[in-house]
Amino acid sequence: MSAPHRLDRGHTDDLMTFLAASPTPYHAVANAAERLEKAGFRQVSETDAWDAETAGASASGSGGKYVLRGGAIIAWYVPEGAAPHTPYRIVGAHTDSPNLRVKPLPDTGAHGWRQVAVEIYGGPLMNSWLDRDLGLAGRLTLRDGSTRLVNVDRPLLRVPQLAIHLDRAVSAEGLKLDKQRHLQPIWGLGDDVRDGDLIAFLEEESGLGAGQVTGWDLMTHSVEAPAYLGRDKDLVAGPRMDNLLSVHAGVAALTAVAGGSELPYIPVLAAFDHEENGSQSDTGADGPLLGGILERSVFARGGSYEDRARAFAGTVCLSSDTGHAVHPNYAERHDPTHHPRVNGGPILKVNVNNRYATDGSGRAVWAAACEKAGVPFQSFVSNNSMPCGTTIGPITAARHGIKTVDIGVAILSMHSVRELCGADDPHLLANALVAFLEG
Repeated sequence: MSAPHRLDRGHTDDLMTFLAASPTPYHAVANAAERLEKAGFRQVSETDAWDAETAGASASGSGGKYVLRGGAIIAWYVPEGAAPHTPYRIVGAHTDSPNLRVKPLPDTGAHGWRQVAVEIYGGPLMNSWLDRDLGLAGRLTLRDGSTRLVNVDRPLLRVPQLAIHLDRAVSAEGLKLDKQRHLQPIWGLGDDVRDGDLIAFLEEESGLGAGQVTGWDLMTHSVEAPAYLGRDKDLVAGPRMDNLLSVHAGVAALTAVAGGSELPYIPVLAAFDHEENGSQSDTGADGPLLGGILERSVFARGGSYEDRARAFAGTVCLSSDTGHAVHPNYAERHDPTHHPRVNGGPILKVNVNNRYATDGSGRAVWAAACEKAGVPFQSFVSNNSMPCGTTIGPITAARHGIKTVDIGVAILSMHSVRELCGADDPHLLANALVAFLEG
């Protein structure tokens, strides 16, 4: 079965639109859901009873389905005639990125400056947040329990760096930032700091009445738009590529294969929250969300526990996350024989200590998908002297007992407020994912 279509630089244009419109995990999944809806997918509720129609396995329930929970989304398409024990092909990713997040008591300030109290989320390159025009976005919870997305996408906040005249050693000794004292953004002037000012401002921005907001999950973002970069515009600079680049590619791949009647697998997109701080939440990869939805899909199609076991045993997950391209100024930090380059195709990530889940049989699955798609791929391993990071891959493999392969796109400036990738790698990844989901 050939790929429905081949994605090209137009995919990268669309990625930049997606990045700009998704300053938080909540916005990312809302935008993913909107794209899925346009492709014929429909949302199902976790609190409803599921039957074959709900799960998308009957004529009246045909088309893809998805579940939203907080900053996570699970979407799947059941091909016509799929048996309850049909295995899944899963693209896994995460929606969160390191940033500065608003504390429960956000209103603070000193010396005539009004500031917002923030906490460090994940492991950001903290210096990259200095002297940036920042917006504020996230989720507001109202008195009636409903939620409202908010996005102040204009210069509102700024973390000012100390002038070199007051830190003469900074150029020679490096910048040293205290997470508590040095990263609180300013957003105005005045000595009268009143509790509730920030939330009142956001209520007004959202068209809500005073006192309606009783809970919030808010975070800062750079308001600078993604852009092509370089003489030949063969690079892309933008925010949150780790890991919305993979989320966007996964949505594109799933919508491309949905509708196919000859699919030997059930294609799935699983985009989780909280990867950057360990995945241990009800919307993280270490929680029960994915397993519960896949099991319910099996049972809703008339399957038994035996069918569930058979389906999981034949399932493969590609854990798609960004990795490190070789840095021209720090080549010695990389493994001497593995130098992934931007626009060289997606990377296969390997670590024998299971920081990545890839093994030889998983490599073969990935290689077959890339060959089918006509996409080159590269291998990534860390320098032995520098322990690598990890992904949702090992968590997914261990929690659900399914074969998982770690892959992604090589970038520079990972965890910066503004990261850098090759302009061709996003669509090369998406094409490989299409071939993988097709089986």
